[in-house]
Amino acid sequence: MSHESDKKLKKLGQDILKQLKNNENPAIEIPIRSLKNVKFDNETGLISMGEEKLKRQFFNISHAKKFMQTLLVAKVARELVKEKATVSIRDLFYTLKIPIPGTKENVFDYQNESDPIIEDVEVALNILREEMNLRADKKGSMVGDLVIEDGGDKIDLRKQGTGGWSIPSKVEDDVIKFKETSAKFILFVEKSAVWERLNEDKVWKNLNCIMLTGKGQPSRAIRRLLHRMRNELNLPVIVFTDADPWGYYIHSVVKQGSINLAFLSQKVGVPDCKFVGLTTQDLKEFDISKNVALELTEQDKKRANELLKYPWFQKKEWQQEINHMLKSNLKLEQEALSNKGIRFVSNTYLPTKIRNKEFLP
Repeated sequence: MSHESDKKLKKLGQDILKQLKNNENPAIEIPIRSLKNVKFDNETGLISMGEEKLKRQFFNISHAKKFMQTLLVAKVARELVKEKATVSIRDLFYTLKIPIPGTKENVFDYQNESDPIIEDVEVALNILREEMNLRADKKGSMVGDLVIEDGGDKIDLRKQGTGGWSIPSKVEDDVIKFKETSAKFILFVEKSAVWERLNEDKVWKNLNCIMLTGKGQPSRAIRRLLHRMRNELNLPVIVFTDADPWGYYIHSVVKQGSINLAFLSQKVGVPDCKFVGLTTQDLKEFDISKNVALELTEQDKKRANELLKYPWFQKKEWQQEINHMLKSNLKLEQEALSNKGIRFVSNTYLPTKIRNKEFLP
């Protein structure tokens, strides 16, 4: 992959040089990352980018600085790929927090300027930032019936104690290799506290699975890892979140990608993953006290009504669940299951729903 990244980054520079030699106004074409340029592909089950692009030109006063920033980010990325060195996106920001010759301005003053430019390079060249040796902070843990190789070191995820294996920000196959597993499925858990409960109870062993947490909204690395395991290990993915609009959206992000990062969907989406819960209908099914449920906020209601309109939530099961949540005016956190007993989630809730295949699509 590093060879392919180097090739694409090099070609970007060559294309600019060619335009200069032809006395053209140097330009970079970048697909527009906005809701109006996003579509849902029913055939693949993924969110994808549309065809609209913008031209970032050097001889355009409103484009010139961003044009320069884009080329400098690509230049640093190619150096990293060639040197086989990995740095954080924060490191890249400081690398380019330098004066523009002949001016009193810096290339970048704040990281919220450099991060979108990194995404511009990604979408323009169809390269993940991780494939350009750029990483974000680590976020998430994994345990289960899987042996991997991480940077040349063999790691048995069945022997990772209470904390699990810390998922790095770069999980491409030149760093993380899957060696052996007899697991039956992969379980993604939204909340780290619930994942820790499940890990302590050895749910991954009892259910014969691999278990991850994203500590809330899953990072790109976790979504990429889920995508790789689904496709390379041929294991189904099951998602377990809160019963609220935000938990449902986390499932959809794992499933078909996100609107903001639609250009990544082909590399991170898991279109056939299933949702095990929580659902607001679990209150009745598992005789959970309404005392542990929370009332929807106005923001929750607004978000739920937005979800109802998304093409990827049009399946009748999701329409029924979201409408049920709105009608009951209740939401439910994963931790609320502890009201039925500290090990209820481990010994009853998940085993029952997974055994009976009580999933939302």
